[in-house]
Amino acid sequence: MQVISSKDNEFIKHIKKLKDKKYRELNNEYIIEGIKIIEEAINEKAKIKQVVICDDCEKTSNIPKDLMYEIAKQECVYVTSKLFESLTDVTNPQGILAIVEKNAMKSAVAGSEEIDYNQDIIIALDDIQDPGNLGTILRTVDSIGINQILVSKGTADSYNPKVVRSTMGAIFRVKIIECEDLEKTLKEIQKHKFEIVVTSLQTENSIYDIDYKKKVIVIGNEANGVEEKIQKLADKKIKIPMLGKTESLNASVATGIILYEYVRQKMKS
Repeated sequence: MQVISSKDNEFIKHIKKLKDKKYRELNNEYIIEGIKIIEEAINEKAKIKQVVICDDCEKTSNIPKDLMYEIAKQECVYVTSKLFESLTDVTNPQGILAIVEKNAMKSAVAGSEEIDYNQDIIIALDDIQDPGNLGTILRTVDSIGINQILVSKGTADSYNPKVVRSTMGAIFRVKIIECEDLEKTLKEIQKHKFEIVVTSLQTENSIYDIDYKKKVIVIGNEANGVEEKIQKLADKKIKIPMLGKTESLNASVATGIILYEYVRQKMKS
């Protein structure tokens, strides 16, 4: 078994470059790290290119035998602990990471041909910037059984390592449709008898006042909310009622509250 120890190895350079968004896009790959998320990737049949294992890291002994058996079916590359430390972004690394093929669908003119119109609701993100928010939203979307999400061109990279960790495996189950022009995509969706719903403080309608069937819920930028041109496109505007002095919530928290009102209605019906 060969163990890579040189930082000048071309494969090691490739892994380091995958920390850059443009390089990830160019190669259609991203990095996942840790025992749990690699197990999720295998279970969800993600397209794993290579698994990188620290040859002399103590924590790799924590990998369950049945999982190690599945990992052994992949193309495995072994590296020294010193080299692994130069690759990891995690404070307490577990000595294992993998390169995975992206599942994102790039939109065409409007992206409508990639969208599943059989679901009750579609979530669209309008320039969400914080990777933690994006990852948590992906996890929440997965938790209610939605298998897709639209993201605007200005939204944070869905394959940023922090986003990937925050999804807790949801990234393998939710199709990410990247929209070159979110406004055009939303207009196309309206032709399929979906209504556009945006969050806004300029309305008296609460999240409890609408029926969540055939709706696109647009979640806006953390600082500026949903951009004006999309607000003008909206069929309905809603807000989360608040009893205290706070006027707005964290984007991922707000998304969770809205989506679980959808769940409440669905369970009631």
